Amino acid sequence: MDSIAIPASPRQEFAAGVVHCLPIVAGAVPFGFLLGSLAAKAGLSALDMGLMSALVFAGSSQFVAVELLTKTGSGGSAGLAVVGAILLVNLRHLLMGATLEPRFRGIPHARAGLALFFMTDEQWALALRRGPELTLAYWYGVAATLYLAWLASTVAGTLAGALIADPTAWGLDFTFIAVFLCLLAGFWRGVGSLPPWLASAAAALAVHALSPGGTWHIIAGALAGGAVAAAQARWPGRAPDA
Repeated sequence: MDSIAIPASPRQEFAAGVVHCLPIVAGAVPFGFLLGSLAAKAGLSALDMGLMSALVFAGSSQFVAVELLTKTGSGGSAGLAVVGAILLVNLRHLLMGATLEPRFRGIPHARAGLALFFMTDEQWALALRRGPELTLAYWYGVAATLYLAWLASTVAGTLAGALIADPTAWGLDFTFIAVFLCLLAGFWRGVGSLPPWLASAAAALAVHALSPGGTWHIIAGALAGGAVAAAQARWPGRAPDA
């Protein structure tokens, strides 16, 4: 007689999320430390950095915000520019959230909205790799681990910011890039996976060349990759990669 699979308990699912998140934390901590160090040089206090990490929780947009504050100061117009930049960079989350809709179907809107507050690129990637078996317990296992690690590392970086003259000289700026490359490799499904990746890279590079200091290349890459992936899924006789 075939054995019947016993569903994992919420505690087991939460623990699995924590374990799967640990390699990401290994890259996020140095990156958060780098962000905190740069924030200290921009005049932000540890409290400022803690509040930003707790309320925004988005590394790429926080880097943009710190860069703007470094260049423009913390006046009223600078504050509006920072908010606008964060909104622009995080627009990609609309596309990312849409891909998770089937996995959150049936969950009350309030609970789903709270869960999606913790959505980062890494969290999204792990959720997709988890597939239809994704549970809220697993989601929060990843979220709690990454959230606390990010909050602690950015605050620690701000406190230690004055001790590091050039954080990039330590290679801290490459750690998260390495994590992203590892996550990307996990989505490899053969040559058929290449068109969205190539379209996203080409669009991002082209827009960045036209607007080197802006953030539009992030949106352009996301839209181009998403459009090509959607077109691939509609090709007759071809099942979309999942």
